Amino acid sequence: MISVQDLSTAELAALLHFHADAGVEWLLEDGPLDRFAEFAASRQNRPAHRETQSQPQQNEAPPRTAPSKPSSRAAAPPPAPAIQTNVAMPDDQAIAAARFAAEAARSLPELKTALESFNGCNLKNSARNTIFAEGDPSSGIMVIGPMPDADDDREGLLYVGKTGLLLDRMLAAIGLHRAQLLLTNVVPWRPPGNRSPSHAEMEICRPFIERQVALAEPKVLLLLGNFTARFFFGGAGTIHTLRGQWRDVASGHGIVPAIATLHPQELLNAPASKPLAWQDLLAFQARIREM
Repeated sequence: MISVQDLSTAELAALLHFHADAGVEWLLEDGPLDRFAEFAASRQNRPAHRETQSQPQQNEAPPRTAPSKPSSRAAAPPPAPAIQTNVAMPDDQAIAAARFAAEAARSLPELKTALESFNGCNLKNSARNTIFAEGDPSSGIMVIGPMPDADDDREGLLYVGKTGLLLDRMLAAIGLHRAQLLLTNVVPWRPPGNRSPSHAEMEICRPFIERQVALAEPKVLLLLGNFTARFFFGGAGTIHTLRGQWRDVASGHGIVPAIATLHPQELLNAPASKPLAWQDLLAFQARIREM
């Protein structure tokens, strides 16, 4: 059996990253323990039992013990159960609470505070960070992705790993930088294992992202990926059937034109789709120039 001491620094770092991506957040011991060695040592240190100790002598009366007296002390009450924090409420109540918290926010900083204080979604319990919008809300340009990935959740920032590098290149190709627009996600917490959020989780997060759009008042939206396109456009189509077409998205200040394109991760998985994304980016650039 290989112990932690036998691993190199690189192998240990890879192991820790694997545990983090798998959702392991707590260590039960400060160091590795060999339970087999502990068991063997306890067997060796156990005293041998003599037969005279295990069997009573014949014709020997058993020892008489005095009757136990009731204790004058009252029995100590059982310890109170630990209170679990961040317990998600039922879905209907959580959606109503999310809607109330989002609508009460009068600015993006207030909405960020409300989102960080909200405990009605199970995804928050497994995520390391609540990731909010970044960039310039006054630009009129808003780019929305689906949800944080493992790198984003670890750093507490939007699009920091390979997907972030590719997104920066995509924006730079049409003369944009992430600081010149408002970048955000539909879901502010990374789902365990990067799974797709459930319908209930998506509806709990809906009031917050819709309020972001209403408060930012963008003039144009770029939607990244299949999940984001379905969230705003509806239906069960794929990104290849939903991309490249301008559609109207309702917001708190009116109708916003939106176009969907492939997510950077989808382009990393299928580089042959980059020409399709380039067509979408050119259409997005042309719309910005009309603003």
